[in-house]
Amino acid sequence: MGIFINHTNHPSASWSEEQMQAARQYGDIMEVAFPQIEAAWDEAEVDRLARENAGRILALKPSAVLVQGEFTYSYAIIGYLLQAKVDVLAACSERCTECFVNEKQETVKRSIYKFVRFRSYNSNFPHRKS
Repeated sequence: MGIFINHTNHPSASWSEEQMQAARQYGDIMEVAFPQIEAAWDEAEVDRLARENAGRILALKPSAVLVQGEFTYSYAIIGYLLQAKVDVLAACSERCTECFVNEKQETVKRSIYKFVRFRSYNSNFPHRKS
């Protein structure tokens, strides 16, 4: 069986059973912590970290990698993983929002995210050339 790498800010221990089952279809779940990306960093620093972490992830020979987090870093590491022919995924969820007035008469808005599926970056989106 393969390895499913979770490279996000959301540890798999906090996932719903549905998301855990979907991930296990790819293999055993392994965490590779998503780094803290400093706002002051330039593109070269973000790219350096993306290359470094892509190398760490590729050494594990994953069957799939879930990548979600800071946008420019995610874009860079997804590109490196796709070049290496790794299946890169995004978690797709539905946001259910409720608004209510609490006992202090404050309006509270709460969002609950329900996992639906993983979507692959490897798909042939119209802008991608094979």
